[in-house]
Amino acid sequence: MKGPSASPVPDSPWTIAVLGPGGVGGLLAALLSRAGHRVIVLAGDDTVQTLRHNGIEVRSGQFGHFTARVQADVELREPVDACFIAVKHTSLRAALERFPPAFADDTLIVPLLNGTEHPDALRSRYGAHRVAGGVIRVESTRTAPGVIEHGSPFMEIDLPAKPARADALAAVLDGAGVQTRLVEGEQASLWAKLAFLAPWALLSTHHRVPIGALRTDHRAELEALVTEVATVAGACGATTSPGKALALYDAFPADSKSSMQRDAEAGRPLELDAIAGAVLRAGDRHDIPVPITARLSATLGLGAG
Repeated sequence: MKGPSASPVPDSPWTIAVLGPGGVGGLLAALLSRAGHRVIVLAGDDTVQTLRHNGIEVRSGQFGHFTARVQADVELREPVDACFIAVKHTSLRAALERFPPAFADDTLIVPLLNGTEHPDALRSRYGAHRVAGGVIRVESTRTAPGVIEHGSPFMEIDLPAKPARADALAAVLDGAGVQTRLVEGEQASLWAKLAFLAPWALLSTHHRVPIGALRTDHRAELEALVTEVATVAGACGATTSPGKALALYDAFPADSKSSMQRDAEAGRPLELDAIAGAVLRAGDRHDIPVPITARLSATLGLGAG
């Protein structure tokens, strides 16, 4: 693993597309624009019109309260230096229609999605050498089109070191205030995140409680699921620590909810296949029993319909 990129910020601003201006994509687009880069946000027509008129308003304890101007369109119409894909896995297929492969020839494509299997799907569409599966750690929510509430005191991105220009993009992100590391092993990084995310997402959604009640009233189940998913992640190359994951859960504000729980409460589709499905399929490949994941997946509706 490498630390924060020491590469200098490129002399000229980059042109960067952001597919999906939600809590993650909207914050990223605003920070990159404020740092002087040309940002093109890809979204639906109503959101595009709002962003064109109002820009993106950010309310953040870390980055301050500011409004950034961005370009916006329903479809990418020109080549860009980099494209961040920041949509939910449930809407990925439809969203990719906004990013035609014809404009991806010299683009570094960075998906910031939950799960572990999406990079291969993107490589099939855009080419193997263009995709760098990233991991982001942030708590950020879109409260209205073009309005972003950034709640965590951090925003960190891990990028795989192998793709060309990954170091330059890391420098661009660092220059925008986003702490960025270059890491060895894309899948290991993705699985390390999933090992933390999956237990919280599945149990909070199943029990319909925030993290405070989950870590007290359902502690034994949480500990068992953390161990179960960590075992699968380890077989997939990730270095994980169940004890560290539990310590992080314990440090969260008691009213914190997982994104899957918030989606369930809002009646939105759940990322069950990307999160639980990835664990189930990897467990099957490595002959590792995952009974808790299987039970929760079935209860929450994975495979239904």
